[in-house]
Amino acid sequence: MNPTDKLTTDQYSTSLRILHWVRALLVIGLLWAGWHMTGMNDEVASKFELYYPWHKSFGVLTFLVVLVQLAVRVRTPLLPQPPLTLARHERFLSRLAQRTMYALLVIVPLMGYSMSSTYTMSDGVFFFGINLPELLAKNDDWFVVFQWLHKVLAYTLLGLILLHIAGALKHRFYDKDPRSDVLRRML
Repeated sequence: MNPTDKLTTDQYSTSLRILHWVRALLVIGLLWAGWHMTGMNDEVASKFELYYPWHKSFGVLTFLVVLVQLAVRVRTPLLPQPPLTLARHERFLSRLAQRTMYALLVIVPLMGYSMSSTYTMSDGVFFFGINLPELLAKNDDWFVVFQWLHKVLAYTLLGLILLHIAGALKHRFYDKDPRSDVLRRML
């Protein structure tokens, strides 16, 4: 039996489903931590001793998970297509949102890395006990640009995630045709 015979277009492969949910948990945790830590007073020691280093570590980890997920997607011969029971505009918006989310899942951590790398007061990019090399020159003017991009794009990603969840729930609980339930493909 050919290994690709087990794959169907009704459900994503087990590896993609696991990577999806691991990534989802990591991203939600990072969004919460980023929002929480930036709202903390600078005098709170845990802001810079705990939150920032761990946010960076989990940001790099999430970036690596996304790269693995993209590599698996490229190598997976069959992927589910949006159900034909969805309206044409829903299929278009689904593809657009998915592609934009993947782009942001790569760009947002790169902006975070660039932010840490260029900030003159930064201790670097901490990755679970390892300081990663800083590839960009220290420059606080560029730091401000990367900081703004990291924040705006992270909020954009959050908005797309909320739309993604709302769309999946709409198709599962509101649509009359059960074939429109796209959530079952990721469970």
